[in-house]
Amino acid sequence: MGVGTNSFDDNLKQGTQDFTYSLYDKPVAYIYISPEGIVRLTFSKNDGKWYVYWQTPKNPCDFYGACGPFGVCKASPSPSPICKCLKGFVPKSSDEWSKGNWTQGCMRQTKLFCERQTIKSVSSRGKDDDGFWKMVKLKLPDSHEFITAFDAEETSNDCKLRCLNNCSCLAYAFVSNIGCLVWSKHLIDIQQFSSFGVDLYIRLSRSELGEGKPIKLIASLTAIGFVSILAAIVFSFYRRRANKKRHIKQNFESTGMIKSSRDGLREYIGKHDPSELKIYDFECILTATDNFSMSNKLGQGGFGPVYKGMLQDGKEIAVKRLSSSSGQGIKEFKNEMLLISNLQHKNLVRIMGCCVKEDEKLLIYEFMPNKSLDTFLFDTRKRAVLDWATRYNIIQGVARGLLYLHHDSYVKVIHRDLKVSNILLDEKMNPKISDFGLARIVEGTQSLENTQKVVGTRGYMSPEYAMGGIFSEKSDVYSFGVLVLEIISSQKNTSFSLYDQQLGFLAYAWNLWNEGRGFELVDEILSDSYSSSEVLKCVHIGLLCVQDNAVDRPTMVDIALMLSSDMDGPQPKLPVFTIQNSIYHPQPHLENTISSKNEASITMIEGR
Repeated sequence: MGVGTNSFDDNLKQGTQDFTYSLYDKPVAYIYISPEGIVRLTFSKNDGKWYVYWQTPKNPCDFYGACGPFGVCKASPSPSPICKCLKGFVPKSSDEWSKGNWTQGCMRQTKLFCERQTIKSVSSRGKDDDGFWKMVKLKLPDSHEFITAFDAEETSNDCKLRCLNNCSCLAYAFVSNIGCLVWSKHLIDIQQFSSFGVDLYIRLSRSELGEGKPIKLIASLTAIGFVSILAAIVFSFYRRRANKKRHIKQNFESTGMIKSSRDGLREYIGKHDPSELKIYDFECILTATDNFSMSNKLGQGGFGPVYKGMLQDGKEIAVKRLSSSSGQGIKEFKNEMLLISNLQHKNLVRIMGCCVKEDEKLLIYEFMPNKSLDTFLFDTRKRAVLDWATRYNIIQGVARGLLYLHHDSYVKVIHRDLKVSNILLDEKMNPKISDFGLARIVEGTQSLENTQKVVGTRGYMSPEYAMGGIFSEKSDVYSFGVLVLEIISSQKNTSFSLYDQQLGFLAYAWNLWNEGRGFELVDEILSDSYSSSEVLKCVHIGLLCVQDNAVDRPTMVDIALMLSSDMDGPQPKLPVFTIQNSIYHPQPHLENTISSKNEASITMIEGR
């Protein structure tokens, strides 16, 4: 094989650039790329003539989005015009369409039924409900959302129902050996072939469907592979719009800002492949919450207000609405959305989906009818509902949830904001850990992490985290210890005040334990209706967890074992660091002060 050279030459007149590869100083081939994105490989037979060896794109349909949104392109066998609107759609601009400019695409003729109905009209679903029109032998549109991996038990009908029950879903395809794909924004870059392709079901109003009957979906994995290869070859040379998308995504991740927030978020979610996460229309959530009515407000946290809602199918939800004044932003929003969607445990709250529109960022959760633990624990009237059996069950449930996060989930997760207001209660008063906006994933072999910004809640942060930004699973253990002592006493650690002694809540609890008076920490409303051994065990565990040195604290494995057996731990050390200066807030008329207000503030400290 001979020695060759290569060079690039600019043709300013034509606005092109030539790549030349020469063998023995004689050009043998040229690659030509035009401003329109046409790539052509030519070669010479040493007869003075140049022959086209390969060219792409071969037809106008190979250009990305040639027919615009909701338009379908078919260039073989050379129809004229090459673009047509999907069934139920008409050209957005008839004048431009007639001139052969199809890039503006098409728009829907008849509004979807699910967009017109309200909660009151849910019962009218049936004969007027939306349906699907089948198109065959297609190159599927861009920007799909992957809903489920292939499952032998999953059917096309299951995929159809998933799409039908989500008003934002505009189309679906069930691909054999791949799974259920759905589209919830403009259908763009659709191409129809004559002999291969994939079936696509497009959501239409019932009046647009006519007498078409549903046909069982049959798709070819081989066809999908062929289309993917073809798309990769073509797009690598001229897909400028794809490059623009990548710039949007990079800006989205690096700056924490949302450009075209709804589309950008969907793209981000699609890259991270959450298993069941749905994206809801903002109008759907407005209807569900009665325009965020104050009568539906469940509470207020560091993230923002939380509202109760009811979806069109009658399912109750809780909607967390990011406040513009919140210390948390889009980074924490994405973190919670994607992290918790992949964690499954009975003591972790389940996220159902999310919604983004302009400055609105919403997280949709399963509804917890008993709200958060602080609404009972720190309320002088409601805390009587929490008998000892309920409190002990809550302590055990939170411990199981943390054990899952630290040891049993597929990744090790540090919550970093465990507190009473982030423990939700279901209809049976079972606890579920919530609010994963500040959570971090750490490698299984790592024991410590460091952050330049300390975020959390006053009174629950461990000394090493508050002072130096160092966090580990032992940081969550510290917060768990504070939580346990608060559950036993019904006293909030940051609101505790003992006027005649400059003691904080944790030091006061340790003194009672050290003097053999641990039962005095128990909420007086419980009277004598509690298990002495269980109370002493929990006080002991709580004090072990809040020790200043992280090495002295037990792991959640140790704690789970102590809770489920008679095993005793070592004598806890006095938590010196957490002694609070109560003299700054003296209250001479009260010996012990509690507060029912949820002080779920976010503290940000620059780490040293």
